[in-house]
Amino acid sequence: METSLPLIFMGLMGLAMLLYVVLDGFDLGVGALLGIADDADKDTMIASIGPFWDANETWLVLGVGLLLVAFPAAHGLILGSLYLPVLFMLIGLILRGVAFDFRVKARVRFKHLWDRVFTAGSVLAGFSQGYMLGLYITGFRNTPLDHLFAIVTGACLVFGYAFLGCGWLLIKTSGRLQRDAIAWAGTCLLMTAVGVVAISALTPLVSEWVRDRWFTMPGMLALMIIPLVTTALFVAARLSLSSLRKDPARGAWIPFACAVGIFVLSFVGLAYSLYPYIVVDKLTVWDAATSTPTLKIIGVGAAITLPVIVGYTIFAYRVFWGKAKALSYD
Repeated sequence: METSLPLIFMGLMGLAMLLYVVLDGFDLGVGALLGIADDADKDTMIASIGPFWDANETWLVLGVGLLLVAFPAAHGLILGSLYLPVLFMLIGLILRGVAFDFRVKARVRFKHLWDRVFTAGSVLAGFSQGYMLGLYITGFRNTPLDHLFAIVTGACLVFGYAFLGCGWLLIKTSGRLQRDAIAWAGTCLLMTAVGVVAISALTPLVSEWVRDRWFTMPGMLALMIIPLVTTALFVAARLSLSSLRKDPARGAWIPFACAVGIFVLSFVGLAYSLYPYIVVDKLTVWDAATSTPTLKIIGVGAAITLPVIVGYTIFAYRVFWGKAKALSYD
C-alpha cells in the first residue's frame, strides 16, 4: 500500500492534467485563432466554446489540488520554481475570463479591443504552460539553454493548442468558418509537427536523465512505438485535411481526433521519460508523497469528486453538442 498509493495518486494527477491540456487546449486554441478570424465569424467561434471553456479549467484545479495534498514537497518546489510563469498564466486566464464577458456588453467600437484581449490571454496562457513544461523537463535549471528550450516548448504548445482549436471548429462549425479552419489547420499541423521534432531533438540535450531513459535498451525499442504512431497520426491528419477541402462534411472529426492522439502520446512519452521522478533529479514519487494514512483519506475524497467531475463534463458536452451558431443577446 505504501508503494502503490503514491503511484495511484500520481496517475490521477497526470490524468487530470492530460484532460486539462486536451479540453482547455482546444478552447485556448480557438481563442488564439480569434485574432486571425473575420469579424463576422468571431461570435460563432466564441459560441463554440462558450458552454465548455470555464468548466474545462476544473481539471487544472483538480490536478494542482492533488499535487498540493498528495505531494506537498513537490508542490512547494515546483510552484516555487515556476512562480513567474504561473503568474503570467493566471494573468492570461483572467484576461480571457474578463474579455469573454465584456466583449458582449461593450459598445461596438470597443468590441475589437476585447477580442484582442481574449486572443492575448489565450496565447499568454498557452505559452506560459509550455514554458513551465520546458523548465520542468530540465529539472528547473537556470542556464540559457534551458530557458531557450522552455521558450521553444511554449511556442510549440501554442501551435499545438491552435491545431486542437482548428479541429474543434471543424466539428462545431460549417460554411466559410469551417473552410477557414481547414486552411488554418494545415499551417498549425505543420508547425505542431516541427515543434514535436524540435522538442524531441532538444530534450535529450537538456536532460541527462531523459537521455539515459531514451537510449538504453530494451526500453528504447518499446519507446519507438510512440514516434511511429505519432507520425502516423500526423499523416492521417494531413490526408484528412486534404479530403475536407473537397468535402468539408466528411470526416470532420478526424483532425481533432488525431490532435488528441498526438497530445496523449506526447504525455505518455513524457511520463515514461521522467518516471520515477516527480521532479527530475530531485524528488521521486515516493519521496514527495505525503503519509499513507493521509493518502487514504484523500483517496476517499477523490473517489467522490472525480466521478462527479467526469459525469458533469460528459453531460455538458452531450447537452451542448452540435453545430455552433452566432451568439444572440436579443
